[in-house]
Formats: sequence, structure tokens, C-alpha cells
Amino acid sequence: MPSRDKTTKAEFDPKAYLERGGRGLTLERYQRHQQILVQGDPADAVGFIRRGCVKATILSGHGKEAIVGIFRQGQFFGESCLGNSRPRTSTVVALDECLVTLITKETMLSMLNSEPAFSRFFLDQLLSRNSRLEGDLVDQLTHSSEQRLARLLLLLVDADQDGDRPIPLSLSQEALADMIGTTRSRVSTFMNKFREKGFISYDSHGRIQVYTALLLTVIGS
Repeated sequence: MPSRDKTTKAEFDPKAYLERGGRGLTLERYQRHQQILVQGDPADAVGFIRRGCVKATILSGHGKEAIVGIFRQGQFFGESCLGNSRPRTSTVVALDECLVTLITKETMLSMLNSEPAFSRFFLDQLLSRNSRLEGDLVDQLTHSSEQRLARLLLLLVDADQDGDRPIPLSLSQEALADMIGTTRSRVSTFMNKFREKGFISYDSHGRIQVYTALLLTVIGS
């Protein structure tokens, strides 16, 4: 009687797949302030952040720029291209040094159709983002500007990490003000207050060091 082949197909790992280049995938490195996707260009690829943080902005016909999203390590961006072939509606810019995987639209659609694990990974990320957007809306309606700033800092550095050590964040006060719907001067006042209380500090490169365990007390106040 012939012996059974005990070998099994290795479980597909979406993160490992996105960490290596291949057909339809390119691994890119971007410096701070470098454009990744540009408003008006063909929408032909989805991005996945392997390291770093990016912002999405929209430029109006009157030349006014607005931040419409901040994306961190482990998140996708530019996925709207999967539903249509219109030009990009926003520009995505690196907020610090970033490692990004760009996946062509064709490859992305093929993977979503052929790899259930990849589809679940992608869907989980989108659902998590949607939940965060709902939280942002509640935050905007019920909390003070100071509390909104504290919550934003915690989200950007991932509050699930160890709160006993500082976590660096590279983001201007102008960007923070746009994201919580207040002025730069108010953000500056709150940041100085947080620093005086030891909730945040600044490293030698000017990056914000966030102490999550301490900053949580602002939201609970």
C-alpha cells in the first residue's frame, strides 16, 4: 500500500508576503516629506506600510490643503483604486523615513480572490480603521481639544505598547492641529503643558517622545 504524502501546504503569511518583493510588488524606501502617491496621478497601486507613518492630503481647487488621514506601520493606503480607475483623489506623503510595499491593482485583486488569509488580513485592517474613524467622530463631538490631542498622540504611537518607555513620533504641530480641528497655537500650549507634566519629551532630533501610561490620564480626566 503506497504511503500517504504527509507534506502539507505551508500556511500563507500575508505580512511575510508583503515584506518581500515579487511580481506586482515593489519594496520602496521614502524619506521624510517625500511623496508616495500624488493627487491626479493614475490610481493603479495600493500601499502597505512596513515601517513609518504617512499622511494623506487633499488639495482643493483654491489651493488649500487638508489632511484626510494618517496611516501607520501595518496599515494599507490607496485602496480606493480597487473600486475604480479614476485618478488619485489625494496625495500621500511620508511623515518620517518609511518602508513601503507598493502592490499593483491587478496583483491586489488577484491576491484577494485567491488567498483567503490575505483577504482576511486586508479586511481586518479596513474594519480596524473604520472603528477608529467612528471613535474619532465621537472624540470630536464629546471631548475637549486637549483630550483629543492626547488621544491622537496615543493612537499614533499605538497605546498598546509598553507605557513605561517613551515612543518617538515625528509630526508637526500644524499637522496635529489639522487632525483635531484646532489651531497650532492651542496645540503648542497643550504640548508645553504635557511636557511640563512629563507626559511627553523631545529627543535630540526634535521628535516627540510619548509616555503612553502618563498621557492616558488626560483622556480620563
